[in-house]
Amino acid sequence: MIRIGLFGGSFDPVHMVHLLVAQAAGEELELTRLFFIPAAQSPFKPANVPALAEVRLRLLRLALAGRSNFEIDTQEIARGGVSYSIDTVRGFSRRFPGAELFYLIGADHVVQLPKWREAGALAELVEFVVIPRPGQSAMQLPAPFRGRALRGFPLGVSSSQIRERVRAGQPVDLLVPSAVAEVIRDNRLYLS
Repeated sequence: MIRIGLFGGSFDPVHMVHLLVAQAAGEELELTRLFFIPAAQSPFKPANVPALAEVRLRLLRLALAGRSNFEIDTQEIARGGVSYSIDTVRGFSRRFPGAELFYLIGADHVVQLPKWREAGALAELVEFVVIPRPGQSAMQLPAPFRGRALRGFPLGVSSSQIRERVRAGQPVDLLVPSAVAEVIRDNRLYLS
């Protein structure tokens, strides 16, 4: 049985916790493949304009270089507009018929699941894997969603914190892969 992990997000920028979560998911779920899926635009953050897709993809490619167990899927960026998980999951269902699909989701998004586009259909197609946040108690998935919590490495780093550190002139070298830090620095990303 093929087991596919789907890890969506803005990845603006990708950071070490993203990589640790992916590693933990791959091991705990015994995934055949894990796809990082950068969103064109989050439906829950309409005011947040992410860095250009090309920049986020470049940073992802640098962060994942040499990691054959992780791949990048660009379907949401290619579609453009607001990225809806149901469209992406349906694409993977067609691409990998019969595969088990696991959708990684931050614990802070669990309560919003019933509001996701075509939530009932999404609940049928994937098992959700909840990424814990430090200090948060375990979140129960609302019906009809099914899933489990990732044991993983609950570390409290977010892309927004990294952007804030860059704007404040603080180092991010230990929070993002070294090649990503170099590109952020050399291209003066996230300063405005």
